[in-house]
Amino acid sequence: MSTRFCRLLFSVFAFTAGACSRKDPPKRPPTPVSITAVRRSTVPYVLTSNGVVEPLQTVSIEAQVSGLLQNVSFSEGKDVHAGEVLFQIDSRPYVATLNQARGQLARDEAQAANARREATRYDALVQQGYVTRSQTDQVQATAASAGATVEADRATVAKAQVDVANCTIRAPITGRTGSLLVRQGNLVKANGDPLVVINQIQPILVRFTVPQSQFPDIQKYYSGNKILPVQAKPSEGSSASLNGTLSFVDNNVDASSGTVLLKARFGNEQGTLWPGQFVSVALQLYVDANALTLPASAVLTSQQGTYVFTVDGTNKAKQQPVKVARTVDSVVVIGSGLTEGEKVILTGQSRLTSGSKVSIKGPGSTTAIGGGKK
Repeated sequence: MSTRFCRLLFSVFAFTAGACSRKDPPKRPPTPVSITAVRRSTVPYVLTSNGVVEPLQTVSIEAQVSGLLQNVSFSEGKDVHAGEVLFQIDSRPYVATLNQARGQLARDEAQAANARREATRYDALVQQGYVTRSQTDQVQATAASAGATVEADRATVAKAQVDVANCTIRAPITGRTGSLLVRQGNLVKANGDPLVVINQIQPILVRFTVPQSQFPDIQKYYSGNKILPVQAKPSEGSSASLNGTLSFVDNNVDASSGTVLLKARFGNEQGTLWPGQFVSVALQLYVDANALTLPASAVLTSQQGTYVFTVDGTNKAKQQPVKVARTVDSVVVIGSGLTEGEKVILTGQSRLTSGSKVSIKGPGSTTAIGGGKK
């Protein structure tokens, strides 16, 4: 036997022995997952948006008369009540004018009374032929002129009274004052620059917009005296949401943005909302009492769309495309692709492919808004 043949025979023997001793690769263990079931739940239909807080009313306080500012009766940045005295302007010049107008009125009233008596006498004398009709007409004209003078004097007195009253400036609304723009001792001018700005913040408004595509739903449910609840949550901090109601729907669509302006009214008793503040807004149109729901974490997204992994009777995962109608908090409402009671994988999806073997760690749970039907 040649040396080459011996080497070949030895190689074949070595390969056969190695092949017989090689073991099959271990099988991949089932992927541990938790599951949940598709449920029927009561879910509100909510439109979300970003909004800006604005005061219910804003008033710029201006002086109606000119004069020396004698007193400021409030602290800037503090709340004031309607009718509360804010400023006092020196009223002495206006009181003097009022007293002068009253004196003029008293004098002219006396002259008018005498003219009326004179006219009455002339009426009697003209009947007896002691005076001419022309003289009587002249006396009556004098009496009428005196009466008109009295009316003008009364108007002057009324104007002077208004000027005196305007020396005391009162708050027209209840609200929070802003920065004080004048100080005691300043000379203020009538209808000049504002003295202070008052914002009414209790109640308060939140302005927000929604796409015009959602406007038909708003028109449908915001009709008559129906009250639509609105929640607002400040964008910063951990403040809880405040509850209010929709109070205004604009009468046109903004052509530049394709949105509709809405306003909601909040009591704001604790002063949580502040003018100019940014908030997250949730407008509830209605409540769907029979929605198919899943926890939002069960739904995955790919280039082909949204999908979930379901579990069949052999504990194998199956990729199932679904359509999400909307998301409310941590719950999604399923539009199509699933039926009530189907088992959906809640955790562990990142290690799965369609057909993967799974082991169920424990029962999952679905967070249902407003309670669910088991």
